[in-house]
Amino acid sequence: MEEHKEPLRPADETIAEDAQALSTQLQSMRDRLFSPTSRKSLRSFTSGEAARLIGVSDGYLRQISLAGEGPELATGPGGRRMYSLSDIDALRHHLAEQARAKGNIAKARSYLKWRDEARGEHLQIISVTNFKGGSGKTTSAVHLAQHLAMTGHRVLAIDLDPQASLSALFGYQPELDLVGNDTIYGAIRYDDEARPLSAIIRKTYFHNLDLVPGNLELQEFEHATPRALAERRPGDAHGFFFTRVQAALATVADNYDVVVIDCPPQLGYLTLSALCASTSVIVTVHPQMLDVASMSQFLFMTADLLGVVREAGGQLNFDFLRYLVTRYEPHDAPQAQIAGFLRSLFGSRVLTAPMLKSTAVSDAGLTKQTLYEVGRENFSRGTYDRAMDALDAVNNEIEQLIHTAWGRM
Repeated sequence: MEEHKEPLRPADETIAEDAQALSTQLQSMRDRLFSPTSRKSLRSFTSGEAARLIGVSDGYLRQISLAGEGPELATGPGGRRMYSLSDIDALRHHLAEQARAKGNIAKARSYLKWRDEARGEHLQIISVTNFKGGSGKTTSAVHLAQHLAMTGHRVLAIDLDPQASLSALFGYQPELDLVGNDTIYGAIRYDDEARPLSAIIRKTYFHNLDLVPGNLELQEFEHATPRALAERRPGDAHGFFFTRVQAALATVADNYDVVVIDCPPQLGYLTLSALCASTSVIVTVHPQMLDVASMSQFLFMTADLLGVVREAGGQLNFDFLRYLVTRYEPHDAPQAQIAGFLRSLFGSRVLTAPMLKSTAVSDAGLTKQTLYEVGRENFSRGTYDRAMDALDAVNNEIEQLIHTAWGRM
């Protein structure tokens, strides 16, 4: 008896059905995790955490609170003082004003870290990039952006990756929460539908941290740019793709100290545009030989393409270019060898602190959170402290590079 076979379905129908099923389940998970508004919120911080972020002692914060100075605080279990990130920022402003009143400008600047244009402190635009997926690029970018906001900087995070993992970590489901022109593509497109970047930027649940989300429409820039280049008139610099991200950021520069761009894991027009807009670059490197070999090809291709851009008039003067070793396991001998190999080749261009591979970071990611968002009580103390120490070491090192570029010693 001949076996009955079902007719083959077109592949696009199967994939579309799977995409819809997955999207529906992700929406259901988000509703459960972040109900009733389906939007994320940031936890409060203890007085010890607040003191560490501001750079003072816990006792000094207690004195300020008892004196009735600064913001009115919420209290946690046992009457503990709890601080929101906006409370911490208000205290920074309060302490900075006190320091200025005493003529201690350097102390004021240590509390309030906003850049001073009058002193020539330019907007710092940092692209976090790698040619190969799985290098910890998005994890590094989101933790850097959040660290800078938590330490008193005004930050704009830009998701330039059509896969939109950065946006997901900030609580967005791109196919549901974004419509047309809601990504940076809306500000850099070549036609009359372009929008001001200020109309695209979204506030986040992190005080002093705004977001330009991403989704699949970013891929349109890869298709539209070759057409625009073919139609460009000689001498028309406006048509150059590599000026567009930079020009869009210039329109909102006064509102921010640092821009962190999560680049797509490919060397297309989007990545090149981000690199040409950047004042600094972080290249993430997973210390495995295949990843290092892939990075070699990435660097060759980047150098060739940026050379063409420079000859066309693009400015490529980075304040710093650093390699960040990610997902590092200190007790893994081959990884230690490769990390040492990179340091022998690139010297100080490899950040001193590596980003450790950590179950704490992975576990936080299961609920679309970062380590800065979850409390210490959710993990074993050793696991949490090791991961947090590694994160802080990396991000403090990058923060110091930013301040050095601004001329702060």
